[in-house]
Amino acid sequence: MVLWVFGYGSLVWNPGFHFDEKVIGFIKDYRRVFDLACIDHRGTPENPARTCTLEAKKGSVCWGAAYCVKGGSEKERAAIQYLERRECEYDRKASVDFYEEGNLEPVMTSVLVFISTPDKVANRYYLGPAPLEEMARQIATATGPCGNNRDYLFSMEKAMFDIGHEDDYVIRLANEVRKVLSRLKDRRTVTSHVAMIDKLPLRGLTPLLEATLVNSG
Repeated sequence: MVLWVFGYGSLVWNPGFHFDEKVIGFIKDYRRVFDLACIDHRGTPENPARTCTLEAKKGSVCWGAAYCVKGGSEKERAAIQYLERRECEYDRKASVDFYEEGNLEPVMTSVLVFISTPDKVANRYYLGPAPLEEMARQIATATGPCGNNRDYLFSMEKAMFDIGHEDDYVIRLANEVRKVLSRLKDRRTVTSHVAMIDKLPLRGLTPLLEATLVNSG
């Protein structure tokens, strides 16, 4: 008897526990969404990050990585204990079938996956869906003790590219975050120009202000 765990978020590129085998593949009837709050790693209670969870959707597939832990119950227990600490926002464990590309039948069954209840009362970490632009603003600005939210998203985007199965939803969200970051950068540039002008003597102020506004337009 061995333990198989399916990773679809940061576990794809950073499993963090000992495993004996890694297999790229997918599960059926779930899709990846950024509807779960993270308040202690890449966000705070005041400004939570948005991280991956799974949403049940008939006909969808979610690509990721399955990890095998061999060596007996102690190693399995150690892996599960680590994952329960790390995935504490996920209040449910599910057992799923795992498929490899080109196979109509599952290559593994009873694969463990961490998911969240899509209910804000039952799971206090569940944020729920939001318009793409709103999620992008949250992800662009959220930061926590372990880093910022946007790097998590960009790492997810790269991980799916690296395994050869890009996620259109992740790409759209990542591109929207890049737009937000670009606007924030432009705003900071204008603010710094205005701050510089405030420190100058009045003589020659008008031409410099006009040039600044033209260049920032």
